[in-house]
Amino acid sequence: MATDTPVETASRTRRILSSLFLQVLVAAVLGILVGVLWPEFGAALKLLGDAFIRAIKMIIAPLVFCVVVTGIAKAGDLRSVGRIGLKALIYFEVVSTLALVLGLVLGNLVRPGDGLNVDPATLDSSAVEKKTGGAALPGVGGFLLHVVPESVVGAFADNQLLQVLLFAVLFGAALVHLGPTRAPLVLSFVEQAGEVIFKIVGYVMRLAPIAVFGSLAYLIGQYGLSSLVTYGKLIGVSYGAAALFIVLLALLLRVLTGLSLWAFVRYTRAEFVLAIGTASSESVMPRMMDKLRAAGCKPEAVGLVLPTGYSFNLDGASIYLSLATLFMAQAVGIELTIGQQLTVLLVLMLTSKGMAGIPGSAFLALSATAASVGVIPAGAVALLLGADRIMDTMRVVTNLLGNCVATFVVAKWEDGLDTKAARAAFAGKPDRSL
Repeated sequence: MATDTPVETASRTRRILSSLFLQVLVAAVLGILVGVLWPEFGAALKLLGDAFIRAIKMIIAPLVFCVVVTGIAKAGDLRSVGRIGLKALIYFEVVSTLALVLGLVLGNLVRPGDGLNVDPATLDSSAVEKKTGGAALPGVGGFLLHVVPESVVGAFADNQLLQVLLFAVLFGAALVHLGPTRAPLVLSFVEQAGEVIFKIVGYVMRLAPIAVFGSLAYLIGQYGLSSLVTYGKLIGVSYGAAALFIVLLALLLRVLTGLSLWAFVRYTRAEFVLAIGTASSESVMPRMMDKLRAAGCKPEAVGLVLPTGYSFNLDGASIYLSLATLFMAQAVGIELTIGQQLTVLLVLMLTSKGMAGIPGSAFLALSATAASVGVIPAGAVALLLGADRIMDTMRVVTNLLGNCVATFVVAKWEDGLDTKAARAAFAGKPDRSL
């Protein structure tokens, strides 16, 4: 049996050590240890994770703009853009509603709030108001109006993805109407700007292990492990529901595209570990867009579906919101009728959309739902303050997987998915010319 030469061994060692997945995994373990052993020091490391996420957010809006404009201009078919958007919205509504229903069903079966016997008179909603910072979820009209930016510069400056997406679609449509002979320099500039931004993403991602270390040290140091015991039943059923939903996503992806979700997860394992460590799916959006394009999804599908899903397809949040609503009712000894649970479903179908970027949005959605049902005390939302941060992993992973599956499915429906390229990418041999 041949043995490796010292040069080959050194080369293999360098490849292993340079793996983002391994670096982030080691950083996560170290962060947890610091949080357990030196909680006060760990709690002070929040700055590391926050700085990294801000650096990523800095480039998301221009990246989405460049990808969408380039995809539309090169496709040259505005009708396909409209079809992609419509199919994505229909898919989002069906799948996110399924997530809400799944949460309600398991909440009724497992009953995570039973046995707490909380006296509603002891509940204090002031902590929830502090968490949300006085913000409010927009109504349907307000949400639709908010999609239209008052200023293009403001949309980019405030990182309003739906507003940036709208401007990008209009910009790309204008380029298509002008034609390649009348605006070649503009398209070339946007395309090259996108390449520059992806290069910047590579620079920022080198800091990912530091960000994960700081984020997990803060999480464990600030919240400790005691919440795992207090909210054990709710946490268990939430993660169980997410696991079941992911199995459903795997079946959906296999049936509709012929691709394996587990192979995709292996392909993007570094991104998922990073998203878990930073408790933010936004932290991996640029890398995920690049990997989806390398896996055979057409740029216009990636640019339209993935960013839109961050507002319209929060599957993990949907599961949590429906479960948490039943948890609140059960904890204070209230039995919700079928009619009241249907009200919960209808309200959450609205409030779960457009939550991204709003401080304490989950608590705002739960407060609105409790008010709509009319029998759950408003202060009951405060019962979830201790468990909310622990749910981040479930929400982040499920949201991210749901949006990636949506991108593959919609691309397939539009004949914009190269399954051969996808399987090659999953096997570690992506076609970078895509």
